[in-house]
Amino acid sequence: MKNRLAGAALALIALAAIGLMASHALRGGTPRPDASAPQALAAQARTEPGEAQPDAVSQLFASALTAPDGTPGNLAPFKGKVLVVNFWASWCAPCVREMPALSGLARQYAGKGVKFVGIGVDSQKNIQSFLQKVPVDYPVFVSGFGGADIARRFGNTAGGLPFTVVIDANGAVRSTKLGEVTPTELRRALDAI
Repeated sequence: MKNRLAGAALALIALAAIGLMASHALRGGTPRPDASAPQALAAQARTEPGEAQPDAVSQLFASALTAPDGTPGNLAPFKGKVLVVNFWASWCAPCVREMPALSGLARQYAGKGVKFVGIGVDSQKNIQSFLQKVPVDYPVFVSGFGGADIARRFGNTAGGLPFTVVIDANGAVRSTKLGEVTPTELRRALDAI
């Protein structure tokens, strides 16, 4: 069963990569013949997330999430604040790699009213276990795999992780990044608000 699921996932990634390369070629770009399909998909997606849907922010604030301890929650209390939302999973190596930098930036920007939130596209059990080992200096919520649907509203059509969104105090999406975000990129986005 696992082999069939893995095979199906790889086939979907290959088809998506072919579609992205064809789309890029139609826009006048040249596909990279030397890149494998998954690498091409990852490179294309990291640099070119799509546009956020008009209702993305309101849907984010209305989404039912849970705290790692199982308590129901949502992001409504963060309305009206500059918000950095990081979609991640415990099994995602780039997600785990960027968390210390995100925690540091959360501390650095707390005095400026910027709030950071993690949305775990993972199971509650995995997130609980992860947070017992790795301290995170911002609230983390569990979305399960429904978090991928929320991220898609922000232009993450590939459904990849990590995915970071910066929302200003007026509820406008100011920046999105598919792939590991660097502190420099995030500072640039936050300082521009």
